[in-house]
Amino acid sequence: MKKRKTAGELSIKARSDSTVYDSLEVGHALTVDILAQIRLCIESHHAKIDEPEFCVVMVLADDPLIKGVLRRKFYAWPYLPKPRPRQSCFLYRKLDDSVIRLWVLPDALSMATASEMVSVSPQWQTMKQWSDAFFAGKFFEFIRDQHHITMPSESEYLNTNREKLIKAGCQEVKTLFSEAFDFSKITTKQVVNA
Repeated sequence: MKKRKTAGELSIKARSDSTVYDSLEVGHALTVDILAQIRLCIESHHAKIDEPEFCVVMVLADDPLIKGVLRRKFYAWPYLPKPRPRQSCFLYRKLDDSVIRLWVLPDALSMATASEMVSVSPQWQTMKQWSDAFFAGKFFEFIRDQHHITMPSESEYLNTNREKLIKAGCQEVKTLFSEAFDFSKITTKQVVNA
């Protein structure tokens, strides 16, 4: 069996590469196997989510330990997830086994820039609409209207299905407020300088 290089080894190799790459080509390379990963997520959650349709979400995240490594994380929810930068959301319908792109949000700076601009080029028009709806606090209403869907958000879904979830064993937990740390209890003799 051939040994694969680790993410750290690939990161070091990428940092030492001085080649100038076309950002459009890099973007296309990043999307090559996304549909296959979405399908894997659908197969994993098809029997677990007892709804006729659900959302498959992809989030881009920087690796906290290895600089320059971008990770794609896929998960599924029976409701519309809270929108956030660097997130893509797809609607899967069990009835006809179809996948619909609901939204793709770029990083926070690109969202803010697109939203502040008066006009954008045609390929950024939808991204601007999503960003405007995000900053206006009307994101779910816009997405439902844009795609003609009625899927609830997380809070709407939990409120609607509260009794069913409690019967299934999800108990509502009453939490107490945490007490603030009292710094007056520390004396200088208790602090040790290593």
